[in-house]
Amino acid sequence: MWPFDSSKKRDRASVEEAGHRGYFAVHDAYGDGGYDDDGYDDAPYRNARSRSDRSRDSYIDDDRFDDWDRRLDRSGPLPQEHEAPSRRRGKRWWAVRIVAGMLALFMLLVAWLAVTAPLSKSLEPIAPPQLTLLASDGTPIARNGANIDKPVEIARLPDYVPQSFVAIEDRRFYDHWGVDPRGIARAAWSNLTSDRRQGGSTITQQLAKFTFLTPKQTLTRKAREMLIAFWLEAWLTKDQILERYLSNAYFGDNAYGLRAASMHYFSRQPEDLTRAQAAMLAGLVQAPSAYAPTKHYERAANRMKMVVAAQVEAGYITPAQAAEMRPPRLKVHNAPDLPTGTYFADWALPQARALTENSYARQTLTTTLDSRLQAIARRVVARAPVGDAQVALVAMRPNGEVVAMIGGKDYASTPFNRATQAKRQPGSTFKLFVYLAALRSGMSPGDRIANTPITEGSYRPQNASGKYSPTITLEDAFAHSSNVAAVRLFQLVGSDKVIETARELGMTGPMAEGDPSLALGTASTNLLQLTAAYAGVAQNEFPVLPRAFATPDEGWLARAWRWGNSHSLSASTHKQMEQLLRAAINRGTGRAATLAIPNYGKTGTTQDNRDALFVGYAGDLVVGVWIGNDDNSPLKGIHGGGIPARIWRDFMVQALRGVAPKPAPQPTASADPGGPVEPMDIPDLRDLPVGDGNTRLNVEDGSATVSTQVGGVPVDVRLNRDGLQVTPGQGTATPSPSPPAPAEPVGN
Repeated sequence: MWPFDSSKKRDRASVEEAGHRGYFAVHDAYGDGGYDDDGYDDAPYRNARSRSDRSRDSYIDDDRFDDWDRRLDRSGPLPQEHEAPSRRRGKRWWAVRIVAGMLALFMLLVAWLAVTAPLSKSLEPIAPPQLTLLASDGTPIARNGANIDKPVEIARLPDYVPQSFVAIEDRRFYDHWGVDPRGIARAAWSNLTSDRRQGGSTITQQLAKFTFLTPKQTLTRKAREMLIAFWLEAWLTKDQILERYLSNAYFGDNAYGLRAASMHYFSRQPEDLTRAQAAMLAGLVQAPSAYAPTKHYERAANRMKMVVAAQVEAGYITPAQAAEMRPPRLKVHNAPDLPTGTYFADWALPQARALTENSYARQTLTTTLDSRLQAIARRVVARAPVGDAQVALVAMRPNGEVVAMIGGKDYASTPFNRATQAKRQPGSTFKLFVYLAALRSGMSPGDRIANTPITEGSYRPQNASGKYSPTITLEDAFAHSSNVAAVRLFQLVGSDKVIETARELGMTGPMAEGDPSLALGTASTNLLQLTAAYAGVAQNEFPVLPRAFATPDEGWLARAWRWGNSHSLSASTHKQMEQLLRAAINRGTGRAATLAIPNYGKTGTTQDNRDALFVGYAGDLVVGVWIGNDDNSPLKGIHGGGIPARIWRDFMVQALRGVAPKPAPQPTASADPGGPVEPMDIPDLRDLPVGDGNTRLNVEDGSATVSTQVGGVPVDVRLNRDGLQVTPGQGTATPSPSPPAPAEPVGN
């Protein structure tokens, strides 16, 4: 059966003749499909050609074309009503894409918040918790950090505790979604109509601010604060938000979190707080330093009254209950110590923080500092006749564990650590790298090099002693610190080899390749790094990393990694280098440091005597000593082979006297032993004149001795742990000066 109505036939030719080819295309746009490139439906035509009783001319016969048949004879654009579907499709196209764009933006926003404001961050303390550092014998040497305790749980608190905070800080806390428009409007109106400044931030916004953002007041930060507040409200319950807020808020006196604050001010857990105590604590969070009751009790009491009134208005308590509440008495627990620290503790603290977990718990770590050696270092530095100059001393084991550190003569007056922070020229102590590079290249201590004045080139150093010779052995040149020999050796070996050796031993500062002055120590470094380089030679494994905590036990993988990144000298080269170091201390410029046991070291003095150094090792200790002025002005009569060498020897004699070294304890967390901190950079009070000068006071090693005269007879009155003792005295003779050391010329 023919599928078309013959009364409504229309052939393709007639359509084309009518000039309405677009008819087919438009009709195709309505969704009928099946049209060829001319806009004509070929399917019925092909079907028609297969029938023998029909002509080859095909026809289109479809009721849907009735309307178009009536319009084909008209000219002009298509009717308006047929343009509407196309326009409707355009709106739908834009609507879909707008919705997709909004979804994509939302997903990007969620991803951004997940990265910049992870919910886990609101569970972390906003300040580093208190950290106590112990010397290796367990003596507390420093405390640092905030007073932080474990988080609180709303379910375990009395209802009136969280209610106190909600009443004064965010009364609509349980009704809003993180941002309170009413609160913002109320605060804005109050700020415009009165002198009192009000904030419109909710508790959720405050949590967002002090957990995720900086206190900087900008519109951008405020917008981020609101955004994060919505984020927190979407993912956390109200109680979870309040718990995190109470566990992180600052309450003054270095106390962070409700538990730490309640223990600090009232010596009780937050679960046991009274209504009055809870109200006073709730009043502190607006301005913790201004309202801290330990310093401003009257302010805190007045602020507490505002909290109580807010609780009445919120319906949490009755007026009768409010009338019965009185400001509570303080029972301060763990009163904040005076700021404590030492040069060593300041240097060790970043390492300690890296070893501890980011938690609310207080931490206690044992360092490598040896109390006995630190006390010796303090004494020898205190009695060194250096005038107004500063002194720094570092003592470490060959593996880099620092056992004593002095960064200056008085930590209280200047905590700047000259052992770790001061970048100064090392002088002739740098010659270690020049001669070591020469030995590694195949030279030996007996090889000779010219020791005549340098007369060519722009750089013409001189021997400070003014003494020259045609040639000199490497051993003698190192021992007597010949400048011209060192420069010639530097040029012979090559600056690249010298710099490579210095780098392998741990020197990280800038070193100009090809600069001959580098041979005499013009590249700046600090005493700690320089001492560690000598420690690398002492243990014949380098570079050595100075550390404040014992080397942890290493697994085979860690050991393999360390061996793959460390260097060592051949046995013959190491022996030759120690031969040079021994010659310098036993018969060279470092004779003032000579010990009765094998000792190795090198002196150093920079241009115009601005720095004087001695670095060396003996037994199981590697020690560096530096003397200089903070303004880099010249020292008067001080050079490396003088006072620095004598300080080094004085320390070594006492440190190595009949005491076997103990392995440093592992840096594991342990209980704080309590008791006062004993900063070991505060010197003992020694030999102080009292009264008319005939009486002297000496405080040392836990005892105080008053030396005086009674009827011309010397008497010592000593007070220590054993009680009071009176013994015949030795008079008030002053200490005898140290024997003079041979003068060392500048540059040695």
